[in-house]
Amino acid sequence: MIDKICTFLTNRIRKEMPEVDDEKAEVIFYGLQNIVGEIPKIFIMLAIAYILGIFKWALFTFLALFPYKGASGGVHLKTHIGCLTFTTMFYCIIPFASQHFVMPVIIKYVVIFAVWIFGMIMIKLYAPADTENVPILNLQVRKKKQIVSYITFTIGLLVAAIINNSTITNILILANLFQTITITKFIYKATNNKYGYEVYGNTSLETA
Repeated sequence: MIDKICTFLTNRIRKEMPEVDDEKAEVIFYGLQNIVGEIPKIFIMLAIAYILGIFKWALFTFLALFPYKGASGGVHLKTHIGCLTFTTMFYCIIPFASQHFVMPVIIKYVVIFAVWIFGMIMIKLYAPADTENVPILNLQVRKKKQIVSYITFTIGLLVAAIINNSTITNILILANLFQTITITKFIYKATNNKYGYEVYGNTSLETA
């Protein structure tokens, strides 16, 4: 069903924009797959979170991480079932676990600082982490997304450091940490993903 919807939308785009060739149409198709495919996954994830009694925290996790995740990118599993399972685990396990421990203040600051340093390095190396199906080949777009990644990641951890709510603090730390891990080369190799430049080559990057 998702493939049929995306095929229909891609054909409509090609009809309205004759300059879209087969290669660009394929990129559009896979981009639409990611967008359209995410909608039912989000609702299913929230339904499971509701059953588990963590609906508000799962929703908070999703909304709080959305700007950083959207800018930094990350791996995409090859099947809808795999992606649904990963999405549900990500947005349910993190808030569920975050309710059950409290870090001493000093430990909290040390952990936040360590996560921030790790994140800054990974963002510099890998963000935006695109995929072979939805590559980001425009240098200006890549630079903008990397800057947004730096800013949204830092803001999330600053809020975690300032706010006096252990659950929110834990969610922000864990969500930002695990999202950062999803952009790394190790995870890409482990999930059989490739960055866009690995497929199209650095020479295909455009300046405008």
